[in-house]
Amino acid sequence: MDALTLARWQFGIVTVYHFLFVPLTIGLVLLVAIMQTLHVRSHDPVYLRMTKFWGKLFLINFAMGVATGLVQEFQFGMNWSSYSRYVGDIFGAPLAIEGLLAFFLESTFLGLWIFGWERLPEKVHLTCIWLVAAGTQFSAFFILAANSWMQNPVGYHINAATGRAEMTDFFAILGNPILLVTYPHTVFGALMTGSLFVLGVSAYHLRKAEQRQLFQRSAVIALIAGFVASMGVIFSGHAQAQVMTQVQPMKMASAEALYQDQKGAEFSLFAIGTPDGKHLLLDVTVPHFLSVLATSTWNGQVRGIDNIQSEYQNRFGPGDYAPVIPVTYWTFRLMVAAGFLVAGLTAWGLFLLRRGRLEASRRYLWLCIPAIGLPFFANSVGWIFTEMGRQPWVVFRLLKTANGVTPTAAAWMVATSLVTYALLYAALAIVDGYLMLKVARLELHGEADQAGGEDPLLEAVAY
Repeated sequence: MDALTLARWQFGIVTVYHFLFVPLTIGLVLLVAIMQTLHVRSHDPVYLRMTKFWGKLFLINFAMGVATGLVQEFQFGMNWSSYSRYVGDIFGAPLAIEGLLAFFLESTFLGLWIFGWERLPEKVHLTCIWLVAAGTQFSAFFILAANSWMQNPVGYHINAATGRAEMTDFFAILGNPILLVTYPHTVFGALMTGSLFVLGVSAYHLRKAEQRQLFQRSAVIALIAGFVASMGVIFSGHAQAQVMTQVQPMKMASAEALYQDQKGAEFSLFAIGTPDGKHLLLDVTVPHFLSVLATSTWNGQVRGIDNIQSEYQNRFGPGDYAPVIPVTYWTFRLMVAAGFLVAGLTAWGLFLLRRGRLEASRRYLWLCIPAIGLPFFANSVGWIFTEMGRQPWVVFRLLKTANGVTPTAAAWMVATSLVTYALLYAALAIVDGYLMLKVARLELHGEADQAGGEDPLLEAVAY
């Protein structure tokens, strides 16, 4: 492999690995804040034990997210210096705000929350965790602002003297239509991830009849939040598809492997054919549904790959402007399927809860445990679709991925860092898995958890 291919593999692996921790952090901290709010309002010790139990898991995950996120940003200078030089004046601004505002907000008040038990007034301590939750929202917003600019560049001009992109309107970047639909979709996906995590761990303990009050209440909160989040994911995903059709028509066409313009376009549920998708042996479709998804009209026109390819060749010069069709086709379907499975699972759980049969349904509780992985899977394939669907552009219509790589990076250099990161992340995965399982399977004892004393694990993770 050449340096470009290796650099793309490294960035993809590091990004997907990092994004395993980000949505759980965003979703779990919000649930922890809700649990502590319930404790402050009711002074029920069960809610206090819930806050501390889920808070430990949140902290372990937060630490992993920080470590992997720092590595991800180093890559812009290591492997993608041509990209950084070209768009750094724009791309760097929201990332700088995320670091200076959001991350410091999170870390400062997280430290106060960890060490503030019985030292800070109750409501001040509660405010700390809500400010941490707000910090995660700010962080997500500004990082997505940078990514959305790569999907749809706005508020810039190209300096003819330097040949670099320069910002002209920061508020246009914050009002990017891609950002306005991607942010709620990401946040709902994060809440769905946190909710399924809480539900799965709670189901494990309910099956063992451990701390039934604590985990029954946790499951109720997770079911409500998970169902609301799954509905939010579905509707915000629909909004994303419509904006994508307008801004990135090639990505929409590639998601469907649609080669010719069509009115009243069918949506392919499942297809078997040649790798390029041009010759199908089997294609199970829903009539008109792609037009509804893309345009909200029954007979709306959806552009095809071949037509867009011809337009782009005339506009940008010779080249292949279509992404890898099997990747975009299947990641899109797997993402949608996982989202609907979560919606169905949480709806079923709410039905059982309404009938008073949630704890008695051992089959449902058993299903909830492996279902923890569903949102993680959906998040991962969703980001693979988002990023690979933009190819061959690293900045849509402005800079191709092949032109963004560091020109002096030799293949052996990138291969060395790729292997190093892979081994490091494998070791971190073992450590993280051990700590998460250790805490998640911990048998709680009411007397110990009601105490507000120091927790060695909490403090170790904090440091």
